[in-house]
Amino acid sequence: MWQGVGFHFNISWCGSGFLSPFSCYFLCFFIIDWSFFSNLATQRNLLNYCNMKRFFKAFAVCAAALVVFGACTPSNAATDGKGTVRLERVKPSQAGMDETRLSRVDEVINASIEKKEIPGAVLAVVRNGKMAYIKAYGNKSVYPEVVPMTEDVIFDLASCSKVVGTAMSMNHLMESGGYRLTDRVDMYIPGFQPYVDPETGKKINIRMIDLLTHSSGLPSYVSPEVVIKDKGKDDPDSLMSYICTMRRKHVPTTTFEYSCLNFITLQNVLQNITGMTLAEYAQKNIFDVLGMTSTTYMPKNKPELMPRVAPTEKTGEGECFLGEVHDPLARVMNHGNSGNAGVFSCAEDLAVLAAALMNGGNYNGRQVLGKQTVETMTQVPAGFEHLGRSLGWDNYSDYNSNQGNLFHKTRTFGHTGYTGTSFIVDPVSKTAVILLAHRVHPADKGSVTRLRALVANIVAGSIVE
Repeated sequence: MWQGVGFHFNISWCGSGFLSPFSCYFLCFFIIDWSFFSNLATQRNLLNYCNMKRFFKAFAVCAAALVVFGACTPSNAATDGKGTVRLERVKPSQAGMDETRLSRVDEVINASIEKKEIPGAVLAVVRNGKMAYIKAYGNKSVYPEVVPMTEDVIFDLASCSKVVGTAMSMNHLMESGGYRLTDRVDMYIPGFQPYVDPETGKKINIRMIDLLTHSSGLPSYVSPEVVIKDKGKDDPDSLMSYICTMRRKHVPTTTFEYSCLNFITLQNVLQNITGMTLAEYAQKNIFDVLGMTSTTYMPKNKPELMPRVAPTEKTGEGECFLGEVHDPLARVMNHGNSGNAGVFSCAEDLAVLAAALMNGGNYNGRQVLGKQTVETMTQVPAGFEHLGRSLGWDNYSDYNSNQGNLFHKTRTFGHTGYTGTSFIVDPVSKTAVILLAHRVHPADKGSVTRLRALVANIVAGSIVE
């Protein structure tokens, strides 16, 4: 039984303690004391102190109910009725950016398309939690047919999966009590070998933090053919078994060597701890939480997304990879569920992730990571300054050319993907740049390294307040 201002109302019919938006409006309509209005009508005394006091009390309760129970949303986010979250779109000037300066990105992106460095792209710029700019350029496909690019195209993120999928999941697992950064990897993957000094025979264990910062000593890559020849199978267990015993190149923590094998190992750690695949864990704890409904591993399992997926490289059979991850290890050995690659997403979904990371892990009331977790994850750990890497993210290593020259030198974090994708966030200026370009379509000959930096510089240079 709900007791309002002079009014009693039974809300048990709303069911299990849940109030729908309609129920909230119904409740708030009746919660106001009708005797008060009757009194106003008869006395014609709008300034009666006691009655006005009762009215504003009722109004306050009404407003609170609308916010708490969801009849209205106290945010700038938009939803499509299916749980999808979208940033509010504003003019650049409303986000403290000069529109003329920012529009120069069109010229450099179109020039890259003209030079056939990329067939097309989608650019999204987030500022202060709002979408300040989003635009599609060129074509989604040029083979076997030409299809224009649209803002909602879904791209193979390639190594951007390392942060969007794996790093986000691993840091979520850490804050959930799953592991410590200083834990040895062999605690979770039996048989995972340490580094062995070739002269003294001294063993040095590889830790979780070494995998996340690309300082484990593992080589950068291994081809599926090498693994299959050694193990006789093309399955995930064979790949992990190979990584467990392969030669370590460096003493852990001493040297940065970017390695897909680090993140495939992290994938296996997560799976052994949770009993879930990485794809399942990321979907449940990251993508679904933030309403990123166009983000997934293995989009072929979601037919409703496939018409929006951009093709990548043409295969020897004359067809392009479509909905299959481009990376060989992720595709051939891990069958799409992989720590180094495999996430497919669109610019608007990634914009939501960027907004959450610039707001302490929260967007639209959805907390994907704790505030302290985000701060720790995206800053280079003490003692690792020589690497320039944080917990999964690139800050100021030799791989950070996508950040350009104008964003904050040490606080900016992000990642790039082999297919042509890029995701960077400057938490100081509250700005994110998401550039999705499939440079490997139709052949692996395109280039986006210079373009990424040019776009980042233009975006940073357009910030005026």
